Amino acid sequence: MKVLAVGDIIGNSGVKELQKQLPIIKNEYDIDFVIVNGENSAEGMGITEKNFNDILSAGTDIVTMGNHTWAKKDIFKFIDNPRIIRPANYPEGVVGKGYKILEKNGKKIAVINLIGRVDMSVLSENPFLRAKKLVNELKSQADIIIIDFHAEATAEKIAMGHYLDGEITALFGTHTHVQTADETILPKGTGYITDIGMTGPKHSIIGMEISASIKRFETTLPERYKIADGSCMFNAIVIDIDNDTNMAKKIIRIRK
Repeated sequence: MKVLAVGDIIGNSGVKELQKQLPIIKNEYDIDFVIVNGENSAEGMGITEKNFNDILSAGTDIVTMGNHTWAKKDIFKFIDNPRIIRPANYPEGVVGKGYKILEKNGKKIAVINLIGRVDMSVLSENPFLRAKKLVNELKSQADIIIIDFHAEATAEKIAMGHYLDGEITALFGTHTHVQTADETILPKGTGYITDIGMTGPKHSIIGMEISASIKRFETTLPERYKIADGSCMFNAIVIDIDNDTNMAKKIIRIRK
């Protein structure tokens, strides 16, 4: 079993890059299942129904979200679709689901979305305690458990990896838009990487137009962000999973 996880889609240009690259990547790496983080697909903040449908039609199995989940009101039209999940550690009673179990090639795959609490400015429950509870519940229901941990702090992501090592198949980080070179199989068998990066404008500051981003840092004024123009990059990972143990054998970084 090979699972492809694609990093934060940035704007319409990121969606188009996904549509261009995904069929090629799926064929090249013999991919069975695709996870895409879509929380920035609506011009950098949130997701629309059109974005969602375009991401699915490109060949995606499930879309994960993050701190911009509610940035576009459009999401309330499709938040209960079984192909999209929002952070599972949002407060009790929030609409949508924090995980889904989908079946592919005879395997039941549970995908969980979590959001970090360090420097995220989002009111959420403790992601560690929520993760532990969910994983314990899902062990008897799914063969494979994969987590998208949408978090800012490197330490928080690494800690979560070790916290769940041996309990889940893999954990990958999203949110920073910068791919890290620390892909590894943790001591007890869980596949891990701190951040898988982004899919969006290459010549940018995490997808945003460079001059506007610099002005914000230079002046501290709330200069309006704008999606950068130009060619795009595609960042992702392939998680190669052992069919007997359902644990990760290898993680391959993709940066195009």
